[in-house]
Amino acid sequence: MPVFRLIDEPLFPSPDLAEPDGLLAVGGDLEPARLLAAYSQGIFPWFSQGDPILWWSPAPRLVLFPEEFHLPQRLRRTIRAGAFTVSADTVFAEVVHGCATAPGRLDQGTWITPEMQEAYNRLHELGFAHSIECWHKGELAGGLYGVCLDRVFFGESMFTRVSGGSKVALVHLVQYALRTGIAMIDCQMTTEHLVRFGAREVSRAFFQAQLHRLISHYRPQPKWLITSENRE
Repeated sequence: MPVFRLIDEPLFPSPDLAEPDGLLAVGGDLEPARLLAAYSQGIFPWFSQGDPILWWSPAPRLVLFPEEFHLPQRLRRTIRAGAFTVSADTVFAEVVHGCATAPGRLDQGTWITPEMQEAYNRLHELGFAHSIECWHKGELAGGLYGVCLDRVFFGESMFTRVSGGSKVALVHLVQYALRTGIAMIDCQMTTEHLVRFGAREVSRAFFQAQLHRLISHYRPQPKWLITSENRE
């Protein structure tokens, strides 16, 4: 199938037309209107510095349903020990930067380019992107960020500076989802790490049906409130 070149309007071809590797379109911009249109259809940008903007919709899709989350006993003990504290939406830009500069990513050519960081910072300011931060001894130990539309959280990236930091952030994301009605966490690409926590692959048809069922509006959200008191 052809890879589509985007026009000025924030419109996308059907995800059903994506290449076998998930590549769907090229070009466009990272303005909020286009990003929100993309995510609502299960499409996300992913490209390296110096390359044109590439838009992807892979299938099968890895998703995590909060009620299916598996919390390993070792991680449960780590959380109960209270070595980490957790917050949300307090240092969003630092979390995005931490993901971009995580060990190994700069050497491999991170996709979280300065242009991407600026774009997600704008989405955060508008109330559509959120971060969960994990702290250890007053220092940022790990975290994650993504885009939330109605009842779907589209995870973008996570990082760890202290062992367990990103895992603790993930636990609190799931707990927040269960409390607030977020019914699906999009993990984009399949990794053994996330599968161990209960994520599973679903077909494109199933994933698209869930998006249509769970996203009924694009209203921004206030800053998330997550504290370490919400521990397992």
